[in-house]
Amino acid sequence: MDDTEALNAPDLVVEGKTKGKHPKGLWVLFGTEMWERFNFYGMRALLTLFMVNSLLMKEGEVTIIYGGFLALCYLTPMLGGFIADRFLGNRYCIIVGGSLMAIGQFLMFMSASTFDSNLGSAQMLMWVALGVIIFGNGFFKPNISSMVGSLYPKQEKSKLDSAFTIFYMGINLGAFLGQFICPFLGDVKDAGGFRDVHAFKWGFLAASIAMVIGTLTFVLLKNRYVVTPEGRPIGGLPSQNTAADFEEGESQTANFTGKSIGIAVAIFVLTFFGFQYLFVDRVGFGSVGMGDFVKGVIYPFIYSMGLALAFLIMSATESKVERDRIWVIYIVSFFIIFFWAAFEQAGSSLTFIADNQTDRHIFGWNMPPSMVQIFNGLFIVVLAVPFSMLWDKLRANNSEPVSPLKQAMGLGLIALSYLIIAYNVKDLGNSGLLAVKWLILLYLIQTMGELCLSPIGLSLVGKLAPKRFASLLFGVFFIANAAGYALSGTLGSILPATGDKFQKATELGINLQDVLDKKVTPNAEQLAALNKEQIPVAYNSFVGFEIHNLFEFFMVFVILCGIAGAILAMISPILKKMMHGVN
Repeated sequence: MDDTEALNAPDLVVEGKTKGKHPKGLWVLFGTEMWERFNFYGMRALLTLFMVNSLLMKEGEVTIIYGGFLALCYLTPMLGGFIADRFLGNRYCIIVGGSLMAIGQFLMFMSASTFDSNLGSAQMLMWVALGVIIFGNGFFKPNISSMVGSLYPKQEKSKLDSAFTIFYMGINLGAFLGQFICPFLGDVKDAGGFRDVHAFKWGFLAASIAMVIGTLTFVLLKNRYVVTPEGRPIGGLPSQNTAADFEEGESQTANFTGKSIGIAVAIFVLTFFGFQYLFVDRVGFGSVGMGDFVKGVIYPFIYSMGLALAFLIMSATESKVERDRIWVIYIVSFFIIFFWAAFEQAGSSLTFIADNQTDRHIFGWNMPPSMVQIFNGLFIVVLAVPFSMLWDKLRANNSEPVSPLKQAMGLGLIALSYLIIAYNVKDLGNSGLLAVKWLILLYLIQTMGELCLSPIGLSLVGKLAPKRFASLLFGVFFIANAAGYALSGTLGSILPATGDKFQKATELGINLQDVLDKKVTPNAEQLAALNKEQIPVAYNSFVGFEIHNLFEFFMVFVILCGIAGAILAMISPILKKMMHGVN
């Protein structure tokens, strides 16, 4: 146990009673989630570069697929939450989810081991692997989050912001380790800057081993430490729940009528086709194969499912207080869509910028591009406890901001991060290199924004959600993340040509800037060469506006997150009243 653990988790459980600040079960969940995040973020750091460099897929297509993959990872928690609430309970779902993710990462290892001998089989293995990881994540993620809140007696629910911030440190300690070790093993370049495309497999194998460790940690320690203050197991079979697990007067099961289910299905169908029309027909992206399927089917499915599920849960509420609190979850979930759309550029567009147009030298060492995003996990580990202590101190002085206002601050910070980097790329042109220090500063500011938003959102759901569908409402919260990731894929695909694209075009005897500005038109031979090198021949556009350079690209996120943060801050007093005494 290090000094931080000693500070926050002194001998806490004596005969099932809580003596100190946080129960030991929090640290079991902390460790389990840490290894799971090692697995997920380690793979995420390599995924887009593996798809482009080993599986020979186009960057635009990869960005959309990447957004769809992350979105589905945060949609399936709805299914995992429902199965946990009704059938298996949190514990069994966590074990099933961890096992599936370990298998999925091993399939990624197999894909990265076979692409040079059979590209088609390697691509198929990757699709299967991503599917297995998606469902594994769906079983795992909502259930471990909902168990954190159950560790605390009703009179200590005020500690949840602090507890979830510490839990979030575990998430990002795992992310830091995964984003260091997996790229170190898998994203290897020689002295000449040429990437070893066969090395990706070792990063995926490390991710698989990490998930095995995390699952075993939970299996071995859950019965001893993951218990209520009275010593009863948390997250067992729903049939074993007792009245003590619920608020006084609260129903123990969620009842959905046939009429409500029918209306929810109708909402899903109507909004699915509406989103297809809005986001596919009107947005000027060309067909990109599998990316077109993700954009035209998966993205509308995610948006529509969120709306349908929100209605279904609301139809089962039993009081005005319950409805008001659930509305707060819905409203906050809508605004965080814009945060994650901007934040999740880390694994796609920002990784490509780090690869193509960034000087990554630090103290004489040229950092692998997939490792640059490691600074987010590092800063979380450094700042999580100070932020937790800050909220505790403000609470003690009766000056703690209400949770929605904290999240508005997070949106404001991420807008600021993109504003700073936008002005630092403004004068670089298409071939100048961005100093890596600006990406590091971006991750520092975004990390502070994340600590104001994500763990606070998890805590808010834990405090406001009725017990009978707590995991399902965590699923709704993660659907908002999914919608943000889907939007991140759409926005990431408008990334303009940068750095090495112009250099490669020049080597082919083509002035790419003149091609993009439509001053010259490449002939058939030149066009074939540009397509082979995955070099665009036109500017991307978003809602009718062409994106000509990185400055305009980054300003999209400044505007979206800035407006969202300002609106959420203005309505925070209203949301505070709707929370009925919960902060």
